[in-house]
This record gives sequence, structure tokens and C-alpha cells, in this order.
Amino acid sequence: TMASKPMMGEGEIDWTALNAKLPTGSDKASKARRKRLFESMDNGNGILSLAEVDKGIRDILAVDEIFNAKPAIMRAYQIAKNSTKSKFECGDDYIELKEFRYFLLSLRQYFEYWVAFCRTDKDGDRRIDRAEFCAARAKMEVWVGKIENKQWYQRRVRGPLQFL
Repeated sequence: TMASKPMMGEGEIDWTALNAKLPTGSDKASKARRKRLFESMDNGNGILSLAEVDKGIRDILAVDEIFNAKPAIMRAYQIAKNSTKSKFECGDDYIELKEFRYFLLSLRQYFEYWVAFCRTDKDGDRRIDRAEFCAARAKMEVWVGKIENKQWYQRRVRGPLQFL
């Protein structure tokens, strides 16, 4: 639906400010900030549920663009929660502190994919059809490099592309 699609133009995301809010570094200061962020999202049990992460993005990080990008949050959560073996019985279903950096890195990456997807999906149906793909080809080539064959979409994609 249109409500779940962020309405963003080319210059509306401040990537520098966004990166500054996500403590993804391996330095001591980033680790300390990341631990504080994790603890502020955690309800006290040492693991983060999707609901805690979602609420933390809205209330603590206060980045509406990411909060409104539910598919990006879900993908980052799914990949991070399975990134290490848990010491908790139910931990493989949740994010632990040792997985939190990977979650933040994944969130940033999937959010960038989401923004690119939304900029290509002109009609807001959360699908990229052939016409939208072809119209955005020049911009996609800036993002991913030259798309050599003009028939690429036709040969490789059966139906519209979706951000699932």
C-alpha cells in the first residue's frame, strides 16, 4: 500500500546523519554506543524481539524514514538473528548483543536497497514492472554498473520485481 511506501525524492535522505546514528564501527566508542543502544531497546532479557527493534528505531534512533521501511527492518532482523549460534534457548529467534552490529550494518544496507526500490517503483504498488525498470535503467547503472544487455529484464525476470 502507499502508506507503507516512503515518499522520498532524490535528495531527501541525509545519509551522513543516518550513518552517524548507527554505531557500526569496530572502535571502542562505537562499541560503547552500540551497547547503550542495545540496552535502551532491550526489555531486560538480553535479547531483542522484532517489536523491540521496531520501537527502538522509532523512539530511540528517531529515524522515521527507516521506521517506515518495514521490509528493510524485517530483512535486516531476519539475517541478523541467525548470524551466530545463541546461548539462549530461544535466542536464535531474537537478536543478541553479539549480533547487533551485524543488524545495524544490514539495516543500513537494506534501507539503501529500499530507497532505491522506492525511487524506481513510480506507481507505489511495491513492484517494479518492465516499464519502470527500463525508465530507471540509467539510474540503476549508476548504482550497480553497466547493464550490458537490453533484454536482461525480459530474460531474467518473470513478472514484476518485488521487495519481499
